[in-house]
Amino acid sequence: MYGKSATRAVLLLLGIQLTALWPIAAVEIYTSRVLEAVNGTDARLKCTFSSFVPVGDALTVTWNFRPLDGGPEQFVFYYHIDPFQPMSGRFKDRVSWDGNPERYDASIFLWKLQFDDNGTYTCQVKNPPDVDGVIGEIRLSVVHTVRFSEIHFLALAIGSACALMIIIVIVVVLFQHYRKKRWAERAHKVVEIKSKEEERLNQEKKVSVYLEDTD
Repeated sequence: MYGKSATRAVLLLLGIQLTALWPIAAVEIYTSRVLEAVNGTDARLKCTFSSFVPVGDALTVTWNFRPLDGGPEQFVFYYHIDPFQPMSGRFKDRVSWDGNPERYDASIFLWKLQFDDNGTYTCQVKNPPDVDGVIGEIRLSVVHTVRFSEIHFLALAIGSACALMIIIVIVVVLFQHYRKKRWAERAHKVVEIKSKEEERLNQEKKVSVYLEDTD
């Protein structure tokens, strides 16, 4: 009797401890937070996650949208074993699944961006029993042209420096080749001049010998 009561108490205590541990094992979401894209182009909304539980068929991914000018939250995309695209609304035929649950990727693609697509996109991943966690957010700005960031300027500077170095190397190589060619031509002319001078001297010697013999 007392043995059964003790066993029940231990199991109850373990259950309470496990329940207390579950909130710690929450799904963590990672997004770019801010994204800028040109009007009329396509954009990938990247969302990755981590979970203490292996990914299985219970995994769900939900994407929603909050307009920049306010208004109710709108459905964008849903994934559970298979992707489910919206049947109506602004994102109909304009969104596709680009994730891979096995790689902990829950990203989507938005097609033909419009200015009214400006707003905040939320990515929520549930992998039972991991169902808690912060919802990932991406603030999308649709613009006429993409502004040059510091990274763009740095890439441009590095690219320009590399191009300049290549041009300098080519110029130096061509200059060396041209100089060697000029030296070779000069050396060839010197040899020709010496040959002609030697031939002239030989002819003069022959004439002198001939005149001496005739005398």
